[in-house]
This record gives sequence, C-alpha cells and structure tokens, in this order.
Amino acid sequence: MLKKFLALVLFVLLPAAVFAASAPNIKGQYTAVPGKEFKYDGKTVEVIEFLSFYCGSCYEFEKSIPVIKGNFPKKLKWKLAPVYWGNGSSKPGEAYFLAEEAGKGEQMKKALFKAHFVDKKDIGDIAVLESIGAQIGMGFDFSVKLRNGAKAAEARRALDMAREYQIEETPTLIIAGNIATNPHAAGHDMNEFKNNVMSILRSIIKK
Repeated sequence: MLKKFLALVLFVLLPAAVFAASAPNIKGQYTAVPGKEFKYDGKTVEVIEFLSFYCGSCYEFEKSIPVIKGNFPKKLKWKLAPVYWGNGSSKPGEAYFLAEEAGKGEQMKKALFKAHFVDKKDIGDIAVLESIGAQIGMGFDFSVKLRNGAKAAEARRALDMAREYQIEETPTLIIAGNIATNPHAAGHDMNEFKNNVMSILRSIIKK
C-alpha cells in the first residue's frame, strides 16, 4: 500500500518538477540569469519588476503594465522590487513596502511617480512622503514607521536581490525565475519592450 501511495505521489509531482527544471522554447529578447532556475507550475507565472521611483523609463513603462496583465488574466503573479541608484534614497521604497502591507501598494506606486515626475517633488524627503501617505489614506503610524525605518531591511533585501539577479538597469523584469528582460533588449522603445514581454509570456503560457 505504501509503495502504491509513493508511486501516486511521484506521478503527481513529476510533471511539476519537469516543468520547473526545463524552460519551453522562449520567444523574444531576454537573457537567462546564471544560477537561477526556470519555474512555472502550469498555472501562474511570477514576474518580479525591478524598478526605481526615480527612473523615467519605469514611469513610462507603468502604463504598459495594465495592458500586459490584461492579456494574461489570472495568469501573472506580479511583484515589485524597488531599488535606487546613485544619490537616490531608500525611503520611497520603504514607503511603498509600508503601503503594500496596508493593501495600498499600487496607489503608493502611482503617487510616488506622480510626485517625482509631474509635481517635481523630492520623494526622498520624509515630509513629502508623509504627505503622499496622507493623500492615499495611510494612517498616522505610516509616518512613525517610515521615520523609524520599519521597512529599511526590506528595502535592503530588494537591493540584495538586484545584485543577486545581476540587475544593471531599470525597469528589469525577471520572468518565471530566470528570464531577464529590460528596455535595452528593445532598443529602449517602451512599446517594443511591452511587446517583447508579452511574447515571452505567451511562449510560457502558450496563449
């Protein structure tokens, strides 16, 4: 009986293991991340978006994301990993993580981009971030946690992940565990980048 049970377990798990180990024939422009495995359970594809709230290309790519998600309803698990370069601050990323925890991540993301690119505000300034938090309905504890660095470790982990995945520019997407693509692959044409991302996803999901 035990042998039959183990055989049944192996029969159920083997297809998933094979899927995780071997990538399908992927179309589009991308690089395979060294040391990382392709992962797809046949249901949803994980997409990690490395972005900076100071990044113009990230801001421009923002309008493409609903289009991409709309083409693959309930098929994508989209995560953000906010990073910063040079003289940027970790505080916008910390503000995002606090908002995400409160179920307001998307609102904070849009508000941060608007504050920096439209309103020309310093999103590294705590007072500016507190004002943004108030606008999207974050409570008083948002300011306390932001000033106390409650999400500083999470912001550092995002930077560590960027190094781990060898991220050199933003936005960069890591798709299905080890497929990396960024606007450089599309000549920095953001519409072509969107199309490239969808080509990669179609190759995986077989839509």
